[in-house]
Amino acid sequence: MSLIRKVIGIVFVSCSVASFSSAVAAESAYLLESADQVAAMQLAIASPGRFTDEFNKQRQRIDAILDALINIPVPADAGGGYTHEVHKQNYVNMRMAGRLYLLTQDDKYLNYVKSHLNGYAAMYPSLPLHPKKKEQTPGKLFWQSLNEAMWLVHVIQAYDAVKDSLSAQEQQYIETQLFEPMVDYLSEQSPDTFNKVHNHGTWATAAVGMSGYVLDKPEWVEKSLYGLDLSGKGGFMRQLDELFSPQGYYNEGPYYQRFALLPFVIFAQAIDNNEPERKIFEHRDEILTKATNATVQLSYGGLFFGINDAIKDKGINTIELVHGIAIAYNLDPQSGLLKIAEEQDTILLTGYGLSVAQALDEQKQTAYPFESIVFSDGLNGDEGALVVLRQNQSEAHQTLVFKATSQGLGHGHFDKLHYMFYNQGKEIVYDYGAARFLNIEAKYGGHYLPENNAYAKQTIAHNTLIVDETSHFDGNTSTGNKYHPDMLFTELDEHLQISSASMSNAYDNIVFDRTMALVNAPSGKIFVIDILNVDSQGQHQYDLPVHFYGQYIDSNVAMNANTTTQSPLGSQNGYQYLWLQAQGKPVDELARVTWLKDSTFYSHSTVVENGQELLMVRIGANDPNFNLIANQALINRVKGAGDHQFLSVLEAHGEYNGAKEFTRDAASQITELRDVSNETSEGLTLIKISFGEAEQYVLAINANAANEQSKMTFEYAGSNHVITGNAELLQLAN
Repeated sequence: MSLIRKVIGIVFVSCSVASFSSAVAAESAYLLESADQVAAMQLAIASPGRFTDEFNKQRQRIDAILDALINIPVPADAGGGYTHEVHKQNYVNMRMAGRLYLLTQDDKYLNYVKSHLNGYAAMYPSLPLHPKKKEQTPGKLFWQSLNEAMWLVHVIQAYDAVKDSLSAQEQQYIETQLFEPMVDYLSEQSPDTFNKVHNHGTWATAAVGMSGYVLDKPEWVEKSLYGLDLSGKGGFMRQLDELFSPQGYYNEGPYYQRFALLPFVIFAQAIDNNEPERKIFEHRDEILTKATNATVQLSYGGLFFGINDAIKDKGINTIELVHGIAIAYNLDPQSGLLKIAEEQDTILLTGYGLSVAQALDEQKQTAYPFESIVFSDGLNGDEGALVVLRQNQSEAHQTLVFKATSQGLGHGHFDKLHYMFYNQGKEIVYDYGAARFLNIEAKYGGHYLPENNAYAKQTIAHNTLIVDETSHFDGNTSTGNKYHPDMLFTELDEHLQISSASMSNAYDNIVFDRTMALVNAPSGKIFVIDILNVDSQGQHQYDLPVHFYGQYIDSNVAMNANTTTQSPLGSQNGYQYLWLQAQGKPVDELARVTWLKDSTFYSHSTVVENGQELLMVRIGANDPNFNLIANQALINRVKGAGDHQFLSVLEAHGEYNGAKEFTRDAASQITELRDVSNETSEGLTLIKISFGEAEQYVLAINANAANEQSKMTFEYAGSNHVITGNAELLQLAN
């Protein structure tokens, strides 16, 4: 057949009027590429380079399975089970065989795709709902319609590659027996999911809309864009408008931002290729390009920040972001994107993949510009934020993530003003993420484990304030979705990166604010200052946990260890999963715990007030199936308190070298930590931190500064000092 596909008279229905208008430019017509791009790919595979290497690798892989019996089993298993994985692998293989046919015109790839399509067409119309169906979103091929939509997103690409080489009769059979009933099921028969502003809705609209372009069904495209009734109350455009903040932050967090990114960018690519006049990539000030870059920025050491329901081994090499980076590079060829593409080490056999491969061959990549960024949350960017503070940019740089976001819908956790800390390429103060073993059927069928709701989502699983052993919003998602923290200020400079936020609705009659600073002192010391203030109308128990990775070394608190018998820390709200391993009453001004992670020591020190206790806990109580990972935490606890301040410092220090058998600076170097605000009359917050007499600092905070240029002079310790903006790190003279 001709490699220049004939012009298809695709039209679309306006969302506001019922008239039709012409859409597709001449010599377009492939779903994701122009005819010129296809021709360029066909030329590229004749020359050495990354694109050709990937082509040869995929050709070898597909050729090895061409003679195998076609396996299209009757759906039976949930995620991770045999039939689930077979259908999943089938769509991956069909899409790749379609790509190979597009590039080679070799009939063996055409026949592979056609045979599978015919097999599915013979089975699909008679399929009932899946026997392991999820009640809210059942599928037919898969246990949930989400997977069905993912299947269609991939397989419609395979069909697009081979369609013009099939007879009219073959096309009609496949389209009427497979694609049309599947599209009908995902749209008209599943209105709640299709119209939902949620990642499930994104996959469904992308699947149906892409099918609309390939099958010349403009009404499918319109419904995908504007909802089943074309009102705009549902559909892809509303998802673009509501699921991302103006900076491109996705409200369910980085893990689901990564997952949702593929249908967003690949459907947008199809729209742009077939109807460029829609200018989809310009929508909302180029929101999809911003979302792609935000996804990269929401990572450390190649892995995404594991907040909310996150599987923590997902990172920038995930296939969704591979497509996102390649499409973003084609829109705006920034060399930093190429560095991410190089680290992903995956070349796509697409038009946009070719551009990336050729640029990498020419060694155009430069370092990606990771930054300290306040990612505003919510449609208008006024529903809190995820604050990412970075110091000493390198592979081993320090990063503090301050989570002051909105709830994040059903995948959100109850953890307002929670934080994580990263150093030396590793997570040090951690977020548990999701309690789930994805696609491991032996672990609760690959579902989220019961402990996901019972522990991982609960506030005690995070590094933030818990009042009276009760989770934020009493663990109620619908309540949590109504409220968000208020950002107070963020300032960034060479030595001090600081952010502050307040939360007033997590508990009745309690407001708490938190200010977190990542300090890169002039001496080279790295530490985090953490100020958490509780304003309460009554007396309560306050717990402030620090969940850490590493080996406990010691504490300056005499601990009564439960070495023979241990009990759960509590009976509900996640406390029932924690073994109380030890507890003690601090006698010094600071309660300190030191641990070792890899070659670096970390000490967490908290000012002792109001009869404070120190607890050491480990996950594992009331967990007969060993579903939870047995990580550890320290908890600073105060009982019967009203207003209270937790003032803490997390300090990275020293070195342990097991190979050369030496240890350096294993002990905390902090000699003083105090709130000295009462020693000035200017209404400022002053935090003094000393590393011996020779190195003393004051963190000065002016929460009421009009802007970052505002200056205030104040007196402290007999000297005048100046604070610019909201915060300043001052080094005191010896």
